[in-house]
Amino acid sequence: EVQLVESGGGLVQPGGSLRLSCAASGFTVSSVAMSWVRQAPGKGLEWVSTINSGGMTGYVDSVKGRFSISRDNAKNTLFLQMNSLKPEDTGVYYCKLVHSGRRGQGTQVTVSS
Repeated sequence: EVQLVESGGGLVQPGGSLRLSCAASGFTVSSVAMSWVRQAPGKGLEWVSTINSGGMTGYVDSVKGRFSISRDNAKNTLFLQMNSLKPEDTGVYYCKLVHSGRRGQGTQVTVSS
């Protein structure tokens, strides 16, 4: 059974950092394309970043240079390193399988002073 479990969210001040994790089971993260998406309060889902099976990455313009997507094949886990956080980064972050759209339960990120 495919499962995705996000963790690592929290409350952080502007300029701070967080690292989100997405523990996967039922498949191998290195074999598929995976994304991080987020949902700000009162808004729809927004794509944040993708890593494909070949390791190529992509980012929405608003996070380029601040966020970094990666994976640990041994731990079968996807990560999102988020630096220089801004209040507009606040939202629920989900990891998602690109081909199926399946996503986890999400982890809350709040950037506020």
